[in-house]
Amino acid sequence: MDVLSQLLQHKIIAIVRGVHPEEVPQIAQALYRGGIRAIEITLNSAGAFGAIKQLCAVVKNDMLVGAGTVLDAAAATEAIECGAQFIISPSLELDVIKQTKALGKVSIPGAYTPTEVVAAHRAGGDLIKIFPASNPQYITDLKGPLDHIPMIPTGGVNLDNIALFQQAGAVAFGIGSSLVDGRQQITPAYLEALEQKAAQFVQALNNN
Repeated sequence: MDVLSQLLQHKIIAIVRGVHPEEVPQIAQALYRGGIRAIEITLNSAGAFGAIKQLCAVVKNDMLVGAGTVLDAAAATEAIECGAQFIISPSLELDVIKQTKALGKVSIPGAYTPTEVVAAHRAGGDLIKIFPASNPQYITDLKGPLDHIPMIPTGGVNLDNIALFQQAGAVAFGIGSSLVDGRQQITPAYLEALEQKAAQFVQALNNN
C-alpha cells in the first residue's frame, strides 16, 4: 500500500513539535502502541532533520514519518533525503508542492480560504491541510462546493470534536498539542498516558 493510501486508511497524523530529538523515538513508540501509524516532525523543532533520520531508522516500516512546517523547497529536499515520506506546510507554498511531487513524495500543503484550497489542489497537493481549523462547520462549508478535494483539518482537532470533523467530511486529521504536548517532561508516566490518549483518538474515529 502506498503512503497516501496508508494516510487515508489510518487517518491520524500525530504532530511532534519542540521535543528533544533523542526523545522522539520514545514518543513514536507510545503513539504506535496506541494505534497511530503516522507522525510528523516539525522543522521548527531543534534538530528536526536528525530526528527524522533517526526515527526512520527506528520505526522502519511500522510508521509513516513526515516533515511539517516546511516552508521552502530546500527544506523539503533535505527532509526527504532524511527519510520523510510526506511533506506538510502550514501555508500554501507552491515551490514546496512542486519539489515534493518531483521527488515522488506525498504533498500536504496548508490552506484556509476556498481560493487557497483550490490553488493548493491544482498545484498538486495530494491532501489539503485546512489550518487553522477550530470549527467542524467550516469544513462542512468548504466541502459544499469543494467536495472533490480531500481535506485534513489541523490546529484545533481534539477528542471532543474529532468525530464532528469526520462527519463534516475530513479524510484525515493533524493532531498536535491535544495529543503530543512537547512542553511536558518525557517520563514513563507521560508515555503511558500518551499511549492511552492515542488509543482514545483512534477509538473516537472507529466509533463514529
